[in-house]
Amino acid sequence: MTFVHSIALFVHFIGAAALVGGWLATFRKPTVLQWQHIGAWLQLLSGLALVGLLEMGDGQVNHIKIGVKLLILLGALVAAFIGRRKVKRGEPVSVGLAHAVGGLALLNIAIAVFW
Repeated sequence: MTFVHSIALFVHFIGAAALVGGWLATFRKPTVLQWQHIGAWLQLLSGLALVGLLEMGDGQVNHIKIGVKLLILLGALVAAFIGRRKVKRGEPVSVGLAHAVGGLALLNIAIAVFW
């Protein structure tokens, strides 16, 4: 079970890196990259796996923290989805939408560290 937890945590970190890294890479000309969209999905799926593994084990789950992080991630996922759809159609991505993806991901990381 420890190995599965480590794999899920690794994938979770990769998703966070894709979200924040893509945001920082396009900070001057904001857009939403495909890797940010993929990173948001990786964060969601691996986060659900991590919570499920913790529930199955002897660990304590802070359900309020998980709920807050889930809502923030869903906001980032929706923003990334809308941004990618605009990019595929050739429409400009608004600065606020592009910064919402990275900003919400950064907020989620801060909550994970400091809460």
